[in-house]
Amino acid sequence: MDLGLIRKLVRLMERAELTELEIDDTNAGMRVHLKRGNGVPEGSSGSAPVVQVLPGAGAPVAGTAAAAGGSADEAAPAAGGEAADGTVAFESPMVGTFYRASSPDAEAFCDVGSQVSEGSVLCIIEAMKVMNEIKAESPGEVVEILVENGEPVEFGQPLFRLRPA
Repeated sequence: MDLGLIRKLVRLMERAELTELEIDDTNAGMRVHLKRGNGVPEGSSGSAPVVQVLPGAGAPVAGTAAAAGGSADEAAPAAGGEAADGTVAFESPMVGTFYRASSPDAEAFCDVGSQVSEGSVLCIIEAMKVMNEIKAESPGEVVEILVENGEPVEFGQPLFRLRPA
């Protein structure tokens, strides 16, 4: 069991405000089911995700494991909204894996401080083995990159903070 992966998944859940996430990796023979809340209303404190790691198909059931998911940065502005500093969240249009460049040895499409125009490629999201170029919807400056290269992303999850031009 890779605790680093579980920590990343817990952070992803907290950032994207997900209540449940299930991953079935047949290649690794593992299934991970993350659920937070357990009847506690969403938004209340103390609703750390409960992590359940189940063996893959054909393996004996070993039980569950709980992970203490430390609290995420609560100072982040609401998804999609305009922050007090005038920046706007650029959200993921799909579920997939986030990549900042077209290949591991290529230069990133944009960095913090980059000026982007409407239609500029900001990143790639891989979904079902298809590489989808994600383009800026309006001109602006990249103020913050909210996702690490190679991380899974959800629909509507903030990827960048942009200052409109």
